[in-house]
Amino acid sequence: MATILRDWSYRYQWLYDGISRLAALSLGGEARFRQLALQGLTINSDNQVLDLCCGSGQSTQFLVKSSQNVTGLDASPFSLRRARQNVPEAAYVEAFAEKMPFADNLFDVVHTSVALHEMQPEQLQKIINEVYRVLKPGGVFTLVDFHAPTNPIFWPGVSLFLLLFETETAWQLLKTDLPDLLTKTGFKVGKPTLYAGGSLQVIQARK
Repeated sequence: MATILRDWSYRYQWLYDGISRLAALSLGGEARFRQLALQGLTINSDNQVLDLCCGSGQSTQFLVKSSQNVTGLDASPFSLRRARQNVPEAAYVEAFAEKMPFADNLFDVVHTSVALHEMQPEQLQKIINEVYRVLKPGGVFTLVDFHAPTNPIFWPGVSLFLLLFETETAWQLLKTDLPDLLTKTGFKVGKPTLYAGGSLQVIQARK
């Protein structure tokens, strides 16, 4: 069940941005956080890049610096209006991540930032299947999302954040083995990189 703080954070851009910046402080700031999953990844200017569940374009603004062919997909028309204003260099599509209106083998890179924890388990598997479908052979799926903290000091902060701003699906993700789901779908998955006491995971998976 969503809290009123969660509703407000989506309704008011200033509140969402403030929460994002505050949460990213432990990682060196929001700019570094938004680029964590892109580290070590070469994106050429002609690569087809999909920012999956792009929201208001927080990660899109960094992707357009590397490629001239960035598409942001989100199911929220409200978020897409913000994204078009914030990052007009990208193209945008309103659609659900579990049923993307794209051809097979289209994208070189699919990126998603703290979005998978919003999904029910059956949605999550459908989304992973869709990402695999729309990626070119050799293409890369990059993601950053919550992870059960490996350092117990981080548990109180993570628990409070999830209670105030997230739903039960975020708690479910903490128990989910994302690398295993990706591997079973067909991806070649490297070892996740953990940040913030293990409370965030970064994964790069190749088709």
